[in-house]
Amino acid sequence: MGMFDFVKNAGAKLFGKDPEDNVETYKPLRKHVEEHGIDPAGIQFKVHGAGEVTVTGNVPDQDTREKVVLIVGNVDGVARVHDQLRVGPAGVAAHTPSPGATGAVAAPTGAAVHGSGDGSPPSAQGTTTEWLSRTYTVQKGDTLSAIAKAMYGDASKYPRIFEANKPMLKDPDRIYPGQVLRIPQ
Repeated sequence: MGMFDFVKNAGAKLFGKDPEDNVETYKPLRKHVEEHGIDPAGIQFKVHGAGEVTVTGNVPDQDTREKVVLIVGNVDGVARVHDQLRVGPAGVAAHTPSPGATGAVAAPTGAAVHGSGDGSPPSAQGTTTEWLSRTYTVQKGDTLSAIAKAMYGDASKYPRIFEANKPMLKDPDRIYPGQVLRIPQ
């Protein structure tokens, strides 16, 4: 599980103002995840003040987990996502550190980084299941091919990034500053 920082004033406009902590706020998030082709059954959304959202529940695979966190984080007004999703069927416990552990837990590989955009180590604060993808925060003037050149050393590998971010991305030419993208290995 982890905590991921996002650019608060970038992304899909789901709320008229900053999301508030109330029982109805989760509905636009649930619908937004569903609109991106992910079944939100089994996923709960809890909105806290100051643009923080906690996602809990079970998802079928790691790919879905990463996409849910990024879909929610790439919403205008969301500054932080607390990832408490578990991969696998409901009722299966995720690995947790033993009581004698020092408290250090592996951070997700390349988790969402607020503002850096260079794939540097994440600002996430611990997880029990590592992310399989790095992330990249889009900067002004970026293109998927420029990001592919920076991440892989080869601009022609931009389709890998595009495919990893479907259905969040519908067109490889339509990315925006502040958007956080998955960068597959």
